[in-house]
Amino acid sequence: MNILELAKNRKTVRKFSKDIPPIEDIKYAINIAKEAPSGKNDQPWLFILITNKEEKVKIREICEKGEKAFYKNSKGRLKEWLDKMSFSWEKDFLSEAPYLLFVFSNSKSPFSKESVWISIGYLLLALEEKGLSTVTYTPSNYNEISRFINPPENYKLEVILPIGYSIDNKHKYARKDLEDILIIR
Repeated sequence: MNILELAKNRKTVRKFSKDIPPIEDIKYAINIAKEAPSGKNDQPWLFILITNKEEKVKIREICEKGEKAFYKNSKGRLKEWLDKMSFSWEKDFLSEAPYLLFVFSNSKSPFSKESVWISIGYLLLALEEKGLSTVTYTPSNYNEISRFINPPENYKLEVILPIGYSIDNKHKYARKDLEDILIIR
């Protein structure tokens, strides 16, 4: 598959099979992600892979605690959208996905957030190439979950990627047409 086909096929997944993908496929995707460009070539990313079931359950508990507050306090268009999509504070995928990949950025590096998110884009396409799925989950209480994971100093959590084989039968959300997002002068 070429990169356009990979991008068109990739969708957000929140339901995972119990089958455990080879860890080599995860390493492959991270190896692709590390090739992303970065400010000053600092390569400010750090990946922490969680496979332990008990840790995943604890991570889910911590995240759901924050999500309960987030959902309770959501208002306006955000609340309407969450209700329309039938999203809730429950995050089953955090304990059900075979892998949880935490992605951190080094806050001391220039343009670290931007650089790390470019690497995440590479990672998502590499996972798709291997037949793996994920959701880019940004917990509402990322400081609390970061304390539990305990990354090196100056590393800030950007995203948690639950990774596995999809059993999610929902379709990919429609994308805007190129003519709607491109202005040529």
